[in-house]
Amino acid sequence: MGMGGAGAGGWQSRRSRRRGGGAVMSEINVTPMVDVMLVLLIIFMVAAPMLTVGVPLELPQTEAKAVEQDKEPLVISINAKGQIFLQDTEIQVDEVVPKLQAIAKAGYDERVFVRGDKTVDYGTVMKVMGRLSGAGFKRVALVSDVEQGN
Repeated sequence: MGMGGAGAGGWQSRRSRRRGGGAVMSEINVTPMVDVMLVLLIIFMVAAPMLTVGVPLELPQTEAKAVEQDKEPLVISINAKGQIFLQDTEIQVDEVVPKLQAIAKAGYDERVFVRGDKTVDYGTVMKVMGRLSGAGFKRVALVSDVEQGN
């Protein structure tokens, strides 16, 4: 009988110690969250430069300042071989205007940037610009790099 009482008393005393004696930790451990955020920051810093327009060109350099823009414009690129691209898709000269008209959300007031490699024939760039102007696009601009000091 003495054993039963001691066993029950021992169990009761352990139970009461847990309830009243130990303090509950109410702090949030933010270390794993900070680790995840730093990894995501590094990933985005590495990936962001790769998100620019995909056609590799060597643009001519000028002293003009960058244009302020509120949304991404439509971009037509002409590479050194004379191939024409709408955004990242290669198209023919005859397809430029119909595809732009289909894509343009704001109609003929949509901003269109023409990027031409500095070694491309001037006539090819002017042919594309002439077709855009003839189709009624009013906001057509040439794109260049900022000139580096010599």
